[in-house]
This record gives sequence, C-alpha cells and structure tokens, in this order.
Amino acid sequence: MADQADVEAALAGIVGAALYPGGLAAGCAAAGAVCRIYRGFPVPAALDADLAAGRTNVTVASVPGSTQVTTRYPDQWRIASPVVPSLSASVSGTTATFAGAAAPGQIAALLVDGRAAVHRTQPGDTPAAVASVLASELQRLGVAASAAGASVACPSARSVLARITADQVATRETRRQRAHFAVTCWCADPATRDAVGSAIDAALSGIDFVGLPDGSGGRLLYVASVLSDRWEDATLYRRELTYSVEYATTITQTQPCLTVMGTEISPAGQTVANLLG
Repeated sequence: MADQADVEAALAGIVGAALYPGGLAAGCAAAGAVCRIYRGFPVPAALDADLAAGRTNVTVASVPGSTQVTTRYPDQWRIASPVVPSLSASVSGTTATFAGAAAPGQIAALLVDGRAAVHRTQPGDTPAAVASVLASELQRLGVAASAAGASVACPSARSVLARITADQVATRETRRQRAHFAVTCWCADPATRDAVGSAIDAALSGIDFVGLPDGSGGRLLYVASVLSDRWEDATLYRRELTYSVEYATTITQTQPCLTVMGTEISPAGQTVANLLG
C-alpha cells in the first residue's frame, strides 16, 4: 500500500536525482553545492553546523492539516500487470504435453470428456511431475490415462482440453486523499538557495505523476513557492516549494484465476470435489 511516507520518499528521490543526476561522486548540479536530502525537518543544532560548513539541507515533509479525502472511484479489485504462466500445455489428438517451468502459483488442468483433473503447482514441481499427478487424478475419476514423461495420454477419450493459469496480484483502492508536501531548501547564502531551488522546481514541474511502491501513481500539482530571508538569522536563506499530491491507499492480494468451473482444489494442489460429473 502507499501512504504519506511513500509519497515523501518518492519526492525525496526525485529531488536527489535532480540535484545529483550523475550520482554523489559527480557532485551537485546546482552551483556546486553540497546537499543533504531527507524527510522531515532539520534539527536546529545540526542545521546550524551544516550552514556554517556551507552544506545545504533539503527537506521533504507533509504540510499539517492539508489532507483532504477525495475517494470517488469504485471499490473493486484490479490487476495492473497480468502474470503470464511459465508452464505451458499443448494437445495433440488425445495426448496432452506440458513444458516450461512448473513454478508455484500456477494451476494445470486437463478436461477429458467433461471430467476435470486439476493440480496446483508445488515447490520442486516439473512438467513431468504435473503430468504424473494429473494422470493419477484422471484414473481416480475413471478415465483411462497414463503418464510418460511430461505427457498424459488418454487413448479412449473423445475430447481432451488442457488449461494453465497463474495467480494474479490484484490491488484494491480503499481510500484516496490529496495532501500538500513542502520541499524546503535551507541554504547558507542566497545564490545557493536560488540555484538549488530552481533545479528542484524545474525537475518537479515536468512530472505529472509520482511513482509509488505499490505500483500506483500520485497526481503531482504545483501549489506555491515562498522565499524567506529572516533578519534574525543572517546565515539562513530558505525557499519552500509546496506541491499537492493526490494518491490512493491500497491493499494487495494474490488471487487465483478461474481454471475449471465446478472443481475445488486442496491447499496441497489436489482435486477435492469435481462437480462436472
């Protein structure tokens, strides 16, 4: 799921890439500044020490009291990136042959004259192991079947169908919200503040959606920019860039695909009940 911390971390990552496009070893792209980039707010003593040493702090933090609930989309499960089975099956006449990788999280099924044999792949399975299990299950159902290597032969069958499905990762949006996030530059001189702030503003201005760990994207919009030169502290020059991010709170679940109707599978992968006859 994505939450406030994920949005802050994503913004901090964008800021880091903007200021250090060539990595830390290549130095800061903004007027040769040395920058510390982090979430939250600076500790006053540490900030004073950094400013005295000419180091800039760039912080990313949510703005208190800015969150608004914007939930409006249907509450339903969605599959963003379909998982393709690594196991495959082909049928020639009355013989089915399995190939590929029988990794866990897949379901292999043979439908022979209306009777279904189903197997959920287990750790260590191979195409030959899948064929052997399905042949045994068909025999239990009264079908003349035999396994040879990765193939299952049903010589007296009128119809043989093979199906392979893979478990899918589905996401459900439980809430949506919009919040403001402040990207603040704490600098020792106005030239550094202008260079660092300008580089960050330019980078964020070209981004419409912030990528989040759960695969969703947060809508990024510019809100405001404020310069602060306080006479009480002549060594601190600050620029605060505020952005609005609308993002979803999600939950993720691994779900099996429908392979054969009317068939129940045990956790160990065997057919428990066959309602097709």
